[in-house]
Parts: sequence; structure tokens; C-alpha cells
Amino acid sequence: MARVRGLGHVGIYVRDLDRMVGFYRDVLGMQVTKQNWRHGLVFLSADPQAVDHEIALVRGRPEGEGPRLIHQISLRVETLEDLRAFRRRLLAEGYRIDQIVNHGSALGCYFFDPEGNRTEVFWLTGRACWVPHSDPIDIEQPDEAIMATVDRVWQRIGHVPVGGVMEPETATLRSGG
Repeated sequence: MARVRGLGHVGIYVRDLDRMVGFYRDVLGMQVTKQNWRHGLVFLSADPQAVDHEIALVRGRPEGEGPRLIHQISLRVETLEDLRAFRRRLLAEGYRIDQIVNHGSALGCYFFDPEGNRTEVFWLTGRACWVPHSDPIDIEQPDEAIMATVDRVWQRIGHVPVGGVMEPETATLRSGG
């Protein structure tokens, strides 16, 4: 039976992305592994060689105290077949699938829990990609077709180093400009 293997990462909506990145990087000692300032995303890891991120900071928290702080809860599964099994079970039980995507480093199935919290189950592909990336993918394809798609993405973005920025993104985009 498919089962969750552990927590993958927590995504947090933030008001001040620069300040929050500074806290997790400078105070907690995490390393920026992926960043896309244009879209307001910065991912951090305590051990990038083991896991590409544990924290995802996402610009968009409303002013004042409000309920919308969590961007998503992500849970790792052991195999591609486990990911497929979760998708099938979620659909069978009436949960709405938000999207199924190829991140390069992982394939993720996004859905909403009973209280509307965005949740992801994901499978690591074995391809390190340090650029936030998300293309739709049909995980019911044969394994070989899926991995060929993953490899095409990796060929495009796999050269970017940990914490690097994919061109044409520039430093001027860091503040959302």
C-alpha cells in the first residue's frame, strides 16, 4: 500500500521576502537553493546535498494577521507508482486535484485537504534542479516517457548551480520590480 515517507517541505506566505530569507539564511543557517524573485519564491535547505529544500518562502501574505500563512504542505512518497496511487485514491474519494507537475527534481500532485489547505505528495526524480520549475505532466504515462520529459527539463535547467538564478532574471527583479 502506498504511504507517505516523510515531510518534504513547508511553504509559507510572507509579507517581506527579503527579511524572511535573511532570517532563515543568516539566523538559522539554511542555504538558498532555488530562487525566482520575479514570482516571489525562495527555497532554502539545511542540507542541499540531501534535500533540495525544506522551506519555501512565497511572497503574498496579506497585511494584518490573517489565516492564510501556509502556501502548501508537501509530503514525500517513495516511488512513482506511490504517487500514481495517491492521485487515484484522492480522485476516488472525491478530492479535487489542483495540478500535477514536473519540477525537474520531483513530480508533484497538488490537491486540497478537507479544510482547503493546499497539499502536495511528491516523488523525487533523482535529477537535481536548482531552479523553481513547474510544467504539467501526465503521471499515468509509462515510466520511460515520464523520465524522458524530466530529462528534457533537466537538460534545460540542470546547469544552474545551487542558489543560482536562471537568465534572464537579474538582481533588479529581487524586489519584485
